[in-house]
Amino acid sequence: MAARRAVRGGTSPESSSEITSGQTHIRSAKPTLPKKQKALSLQLSARGQWSMWPAFAAGQTVLRNHKPCSAPEERTCSNEQALLTIPKPRHLEQLESYLRKELQTLDLTKGISQELKLQPYREIFEFFIDNFKTYKPLLSAIKNEYEATLEKAVKGEDVVKLTLALKMARQDLTKAQVKLNAMTAEYGDVVPRRRFESLEKKYSDLLQEMKTLRKDFDQLHEEYGTLLEIHRETAEERDSFFTRLQEAERSHTPRPNWAKCSEVIPGGAERWDRLAKGKSSHQLVDVLLEEIGTGVLKEMNVFRGWGKGNKVPVHLRYEGEVKNKKPTKKDVVNILKDIWKEKTALDQQTGKRSSLPEFFLSYLQKKYGDASAVEWSYTLSEYMRLCPSNHVMSSFYEILTGKVAEEQYHSQNQLISDLQKELAAYDSYSSGSLPSEQFRMALREAFPLKRRDAIQELVDASTFSLDSDDDFIDYISLFKEDEEGNPEPFVAKLRSQYVSEKQEYLQELKNSLGDVTEVDADDLKAAFCRIDPEISDQTLDAYIGLAYQVRREQPDQEVVPVDTILERLCVGDVRRVGPSPRKESTTDFEGE
Repeated sequence: MAARRAVRGGTSPESSSEITSGQTHIRSAKPTLPKKQKALSLQLSARGQWSMWPAFAAGQTVLRNHKPCSAPEERTCSNEQALLTIPKPRHLEQLESYLRKELQTLDLTKGISQELKLQPYREIFEFFIDNFKTYKPLLSAIKNEYEATLEKAVKGEDVVKLTLALKMARQDLTKAQVKLNAMTAEYGDVVPRRRFESLEKKYSDLLQEMKTLRKDFDQLHEEYGTLLEIHRETAEERDSFFTRLQEAERSHTPRPNWAKCSEVIPGGAERWDRLAKGKSSHQLVDVLLEEIGTGVLKEMNVFRGWGKGNKVPVHLRYEGEVKNKKPTKKDVVNILKDIWKEKTALDQQTGKRSSLPEFFLSYLQKKYGDASAVEWSYTLSEYMRLCPSNHVMSSFYEILTGKVAEEQYHSQNQLISDLQKELAAYDSYSSGSLPSEQFRMALREAFPLKRRDAIQELVDASTFSLDSDDDFIDYISLFKEDEEGNPEPFVAKLRSQYVSEKQEYLQELKNSLGDVTEVDADDLKAAFCRIDPEISDQTLDAYIGLAYQVRREQPDQEVVPVDTILERLCVGDVRRVGPSPRKESTTDFEGE
């Protein structure tokens, strides 16, 4: 307002001094009139009024150049020419010059604020207000309204700061928009973290549930396979029983009263009960035939010799009559056991297995002399032939006559010996008895290739003689024999299973060979490997050597009939080494 006071001074000298004294204050806040402009207020007309150029100039021209007799067109043309010749008032030129210099001082190219630019115009406008007395109230009111309006986008605010803030805000907005566009392009398909964590937890729960269901499914699948195999076995047993039932219906006869045999058997009912214990009707017929045969044999005094031909066994080569020594079954069994004992000791000493027929004759000659050796040879042979139910006599006779290889006898004895050791290992107190469940576990451990039904048969045979519901099994008594060498039903069942398993193994071999009638060694090896993949090379060579009657170092490529091969293998100790690939699940034990 100092500038305003300076202008208001008009033509007085004091006003000029006020301009000079307040100029410093005005420069600090707003641009003011320079010192050389302080005489601006004195540039009035001679009468003390403002020049009215160009209106005043036009009036002066009319007064000076008026020609009353001239036409209107001429007067107009002369007036325009006069205006062009009259100069601009000096005071107006000073004001315009002042404005130009002030604006140049501000240097508008450097972005000066609008308020600083407005200051020169404000000062000139205030000068006009102070000098036009007549219009001063109206012009002041107009100025005040404009000032009031402006003091309402900027009151209390720094325009520079606001402008800078607006500029920075616009820059930040641009950066934010660019960043937002980039993030929208890059993460348009990305889910929020909360959503991701929720989905991840849901996925983890579903994965765990799937694993649990998979485990349950695998277990159910395994159980289903087991049940399916049990169903298959049950169906096979059902068909077998149905077939046997049909055969029995076609040829059924009333079951004989075997107790009547005790009336004619030496020893009476007690001996017959001992002989008939655990035997089927078919086996009882054999027992009855043995009693009849041995009864007739005891009545014979002499045997007729078979001659001395090459086809006659070495221990029976004799011509003429041979005296019957008439021993008891007990005597025969004891002699045969002693022969086995002596022969086993000799074989271990020499490291090779001797021929049983030759050793049999040499043993009798050594013990009874040459004369009685033939008598004992014929007598023992006849007793063995007539007593197939007695294991000691029947097994010795089959090996003596070449129907069975000696390896079978030793193999069966080894199985029994291994089982006794396994049972003793489970008997931690050496009490001689085991709970039925531990007894079953020992059987599984000793015979890993037996099926569940075979294990159950052995368990049933072990409890055959139990008179109570006691859960303990006296396993030591299962391996005892009577005075005639007859074993308990448990050992008899174990030996019968050995024979049946061997026959089943050879039947699988025959099925693997197919419809061929002859086979060479390579094809036979392949068939063995198909039905018994775990068979060792040593065992396979032994089986091939037995089938083709050759040694391991003498391979033979001749073609042999399948029936002949099966007969030769049936003589030897041929059995399964590993589980069958076709019936692998059937070897699983009950409860596993």
